[in-house]
Amino acid sequence: MTKLKKSLETPKYIKRSAKLISFFSDKLAVQFAMKLFITPIKFPTPNRELNMEKKSKIFPLELPKAKKDFMVYENGNGSKKALLIHGWNGRGTQLVSIAKELVDLDYTVVSFDAPGHGKSSKNTTVMTDFIEAAFVLERYYKGFDLIIGHSLGAMSTINVLGRGFKAKKAITIGSGDEIINIIKDFVKTIGLNEKIAHKLKEAFEAKYNKKIENYTVHEQIKKIEIPIFIIHDKNDLDVPYSASENIHRNAKNSKLLLTEKLGHRKILGDSKVIAEIKEFVSKKI
Repeated sequence: MTKLKKSLETPKYIKRSAKLISFFSDKLAVQFAMKLFITPIKFPTPNRELNMEKKSKIFPLELPKAKKDFMVYENGNGSKKALLIHGWNGRGTQLVSIAKELVDLDYTVVSFDAPGHGKSSKNTTVMTDFIEAAFVLERYYKGFDLIIGHSLGAMSTINVLGRGFKAKKAITIGSGDEIINIIKDFVKTIGLNEKIAHKLKEAFEAKYNKKIENYTVHEQIKKIEIPIFIIHDKNDLDVPYSASENIHRNAKNSKLLLTEKLGHRKILGDSKVIAEIKEFVSKKI
């Protein structure tokens, strides 16, 4: 079996730069870390996603608050509607295996490239942009029956539902829980001291005028009544599965599936996971 790896390993030159900058100034280290944290990396679309891309109707929409554009993918022509939200450094076609099954289940599948991702314009982005995009699409499509998110997209899924997004069911895959833990992990990954994490949190809150605690997933899920299927792999090296366990503990109506040896990305195309998703989606409420 292929050894599981993090979705993105930090290049050594970034770690060296971060340590050098922090030696001279914590303030500069925070600025350096923030720039890295909000700037996604665009990767070429893998061959496995090209067929979905080819079959999709692709068009741009705008985020009025963030003043950024994003690209939308519409696939299928079903009577029900599903919104898929990719994770950091992902694309609107990243959940291709799930999208294919949903089209077969009579869904029109809508996804998008968040700002700075995929075919969207090069830009910085944060989770609030993902959240705004979901609400823009909710208005555009006049609601959804199902919403599914992976990683940061999963965190965004619970946050939009907690803020009034209407759907009948939801699925999260590999979700994080508390943003401060993500910041701590990121700071550690680029080789900086944990004290920079707390200063980075303060810098984010000052820049965006929002408390990051307002986006804690296990708090937002307490507001949600609809059935939620929470999926996570025990060998996920990007996001610990304890995050999904905590989210599940705080949910009113959730089912938890913990897989093994799939990691953060392979889980999206695993046949057994897809079968579980189909069963959840098809089950009458």
